[in-house]
Amino acid sequence: MTFHSILFERTEDSIKKETLEAPAFFADLNLDQIIDAITATRQEYNLKPFFYTPLHDIDAIMYRHEILRDLENRTLFEQIQAFARKMRSMREHLAQADKLYYTYQKERWFVDAVQIYCDAVICLQHDVSLVDVQSRGFAAFRAYVTDYTSSGVFTALVTETKQLQAELSEVNYCLLIKGGSVKVRKYDAEIDYSTDVEDTFEKFKQGAAKDYRVKFRTWPEMDHVEAQILTLVAKLYPDVFGHLDDYRTKNEQYLDETLATFDREIQFYMAYLEYIAALKGAGLPFCYPHVSETGKDVYDYEGFDLALASKLVSEHSPVVCNDFALKGTERIIVVTGPNQGGKTTFARTFGQVHYLASSGCLIPGREAQLLLFDNLFTHFEKEETITDLRGKLQDDLVRIHTILDQATSNSIIILNEMFTSTTLNDALFLSQKIMEHIFQLDALCVWVTFIDELASFGEKTVSMVSAVAPDNPAERTFKIARRPADGLAYALAIAEKYRLTYNGVKERIHS
Repeated sequence: MTFHSILFERTEDSIKKETLEAPAFFADLNLDQIIDAITATRQEYNLKPFFYTPLHDIDAIMYRHEILRDLENRTLFEQIQAFARKMRSMREHLAQADKLYYTYQKERWFVDAVQIYCDAVICLQHDVSLVDVQSRGFAAFRAYVTDYTSSGVFTALVTETKQLQAELSEVNYCLLIKGGSVKVRKYDAEIDYSTDVEDTFEKFKQGAAKDYRVKFRTWPEMDHVEAQILTLVAKLYPDVFGHLDDYRTKNEQYLDETLATFDREIQFYMAYLEYIAALKGAGLPFCYPHVSETGKDVYDYEGFDLALASKLVSEHSPVVCNDFALKGTERIIVVTGPNQGGKTTFARTFGQVHYLASSGCLIPGREAQLLLFDNLFTHFEKEETITDLRGKLQDDLVRIHTILDQATSNSIIILNEMFTSTTLNDALFLSQKIMEHIFQLDALCVWVTFIDELASFGEKTVSMVSAVAPDNPAERTFKIARRPADGLAYALAIAEKYRLTYNGVKERIHS
C-alpha cells in the first residue's frame, strides 16, 4: 500500500484546511482543558487541529486504533521518541543557522542539521525493521522509509554529507598574532610545545595560582575578527569552502516531505498515550470502543470525566466511574438528583467519550460501544450578557431552537439545567415540547434537569439519578444509578443535618 500519512490512510480523509478554533461544545464538555493538557509539551507540532477535527468513517477510526496498539509496544514508542528528538535537534540547528550572520558559519550549521537528519532516518529505518508492527499505517510507513533510505537521492545525500564533513575536519591552520595584526597560514606539522611547557613549570607550582587563561565565549555567533579569520582560512582551502557553498545551494530542499509530516502527525498518538499513562497507572480503565455509524445501542462501562480524573489523580484523590447504556428504542438519558452530585460530570463524560472515539482515541471505560455522530450539540447554563439584549429565558430558547434546527437523527445532544429562570410549570411545559422534538429526531441525548417528570416522559427516556449515601442524604457518592426519579427533598435533608430548618435554628438560638 502507498503511504502518505500516519493519521489518514486515504488522501480524501486528510484535513483540507486546518483550523485553530475549537468546536463550540469544547468548553461545555471540558474538552478544551483536555486538549490543552495533551498538547502542552508539544507546541512546536501544532497538534490541536488534529484534535479539533473528528473522523466520519469507521475504517479511518480503525486505522488509528491499529497504530495506537502498535505504539503501546514500549520498544516502538521509544524508537519513535528517539527519532523525534533528533528531528527536533535538526530543526534547532536550522533555526540557529537562520539567526547567524556570517555565511560560512550559517552553511556549517546547515551541514550539521542535514547530518542529524540522515542519522535520524537511518536509525529509524533500522529500528522499525526489527519491530513486529501490525497496523496498516506502520506497515506502509516501514515500507516507505525502507525505500527512501535505499533511494539514490538519500544515499547521495548521506555520501556527500559525510564527504564534506571529512573535508572540513581536515582543515587545519595556524594564527600568527602580533599586536593588532593577525596572519593566517596552513598548519605545517609544527610541534605543539604546550604540554612540555606545562610539565616544565609544574615543579615550581606552589598552592593555587591565578588562572590567566582566556575564556572563550560559548554563544554560537562569531564576532567580526573571527569572521575575518574564517574568510582567510577559506582562501587557504578554496576547494573545501567552495564545496560548502555548493552543498547548501544543492541540498536546500533535502527534507523529505512525507517524513516531516510523519514526524508531526505521530505526535498526535504519542501525546495522547503519554497523557493517559498517569491515569492508567492509577488503575483507571481505557478501551478501544466499538463505533457504529447507525447503531444506537450505546454503552460505556466504568467511564469517567477525563479532565476531572486528571485533576483528581494529580491530587491523589479517588475517581468515581459510572456506567451508561441505551438499547432498543432508548435514546434519552434524563439525569436528576441533588445538586453537586455528579450529574453534570456524567453528562460531560457521555460527550467526551463520544468525541474522543470519533477522533480514533482510546476512551475512558472498561468496554464501550458508541455512535459515530454527525454533530454534537451542547446547551449548558450561561450567564446573562447585556450585549445581546436578551433575558435568560429568551437566551435559553434561542439557543435550543438553533440546536434542534440543526440536529439530525445521528446527532448527539447534551442539555444541562435549562429554564432555571422561570417557574416550574413553564419550565415543564417548554421542556416537554423540546422532548417531543428530540423524540421525533430520534437523536441520542443526555438531559440533566431538576424536572423529575421528564424522566418518565416516554419509551425513549431512561431515568438515571445521582445517588447519595443511604444513611446520610447530605453525602454525595457521585454514582449515577439507573432508577426512577424519586423527587426526594434533598435540600431539606441537608438543612436538617446542619440544623438549618426553622425548628433547628430556633433551638440553637435558645440553647
